[in-house]
Amino acid sequence: MRIRYVAVLLTATSVGASYGLAPAGPANAAGGAAAPVSFKEDVQPIFQVYCAGCHQPPNGEGYKASELDLTSYQGVMKGTKYGPMVIPGDAENSNLMRLLDWRVSPQIRMPHAKKQLGLDERKTIRTWISQGAKDN
Repeated sequence: MRIRYVAVLLTATSVGASYGLAPAGPANAAGGAAAPVSFKEDVQPIFQVYCAGCHQPPNGEGYKASELDLTSYQGVMKGTKYGPMVIPGDAENSNLMRLLDWRVSPQIRMPHAKKQLGLDERKTIRTWISQGAKDN
């Protein structure tokens, strides 16, 4: 049974490769890993365009409500008066991604009362968190 499973797996992998499909998971980790995402070059510009208008001290509405400062790395990592926003290495359980992916009640989805961030912007932030949320 195990030999048949391995043969099927190898056949599926080689067929996928012939169509340009890369195998998923750790087998492709070396060649298919996401490019490093920089906070300064990739994430901070997203925050500046979509978030900093409300989440900047001292008078931004979002800052007054939560104390979340999205104008600097230190502010992002400090989190809110309610707790951390980013769990380095764990994007799916980070509150920031829960808010941006709209996996929370409509009253607290971000950006508040606006259109959801695009998939590309959310993917960039998610990748940065998954890569350890480094100050780079």
